[in-house]
Amino acid sequence: MDFLKLTGKTVLVFGVANRKSVAWHIARTLEEEGARVLYSVRSEARRQSLAALLAGRSVYVCDVEQEGAVDRLAAAIAADGHASLHGIAHSIAFANYAGGFRPFHETGRADFLQATAVSAFSLVEIARAFRPHLAPAASVVTIGISSLLVTPDNYGYMGPVKAALESAARFLAKSFAADPKTRDVRFNVVGAGPLKTSASAGIPGYIESYLYAEKLTFRKRNLSTQEVADAAVWLLSERSSGMNGATLTIDAGLGSNYFDEEIIRLAMRPEIKK
Repeated sequence: MDFLKLTGKTVLVFGVANRKSVAWHIARTLEEEGARVLYSVRSEARRQSLAALLAGRSVYVCDVEQEGAVDRLAAAIAADGHASLHGIAHSIAFANYAGGFRPFHETGRADFLQATAVSAFSLVEIARAFRPHLAPAASVVTIGISSLLVTPDNYGYMGPVKAALESAARFLAKSFAADPKTRDVRFNVVGAGPLKTSASAGIPGYIESYLYAEKLTFRKRNLSTQEVADAAVWLLSERSSGMNGATLTIDAGLGSNYFDEEIIRLAMRPEIKK
């Protein structure tokens, strides 16, 4: 039974870096559901490193930080006969933590603008470039974070950047809906809780934050990357046709469990053993 109705659909996936990537889990699940997946990776070196993983698949190179790169990608994909895309998965983010953690007020202009261009504005450029190539009811999904209200010290300026990404998705949904030709194209966000990915490993102090977040989930077990991918694939399917300009939070209850008894005990009376 083809419940998601993805068989024969063509979906472009941005952001595969390795087997741990959210983008890879999304792409693999799409393929399992019968979709044809096109891959866009950051660089030629990345394409070479993924040669075995993506063998036999259509892989394109697009560094979204470079002006005009997304337009060239859209032209190349159309020239290869993929004139109609049924979905786009945007799973791209970058922050320069090479200099180590700094207080938010010391964020450098270049770092903030680079992170915004790659992680948020790229969604706008992708939407604009691929607009002529989207099927009438295409779905665009991006990967955000589960809460924009929290202020983790070690996430720094990526919090505001992810807020820009989520806002951009809503504005794109409205902008496309204003044109009868693209009225049914949808833009949604998967707001994911902490994940164990290669990208997250580069965040200072992430392991401690990840383990702390796990204690706050209802089930005392953090999300798997596959759970986030499953939500994204559902949003990419027509079964989610009523979702537009929305953020679907996937956090295993993390955002609703701040006053968990165990966490309070550990914070206030750590010497007491249960």
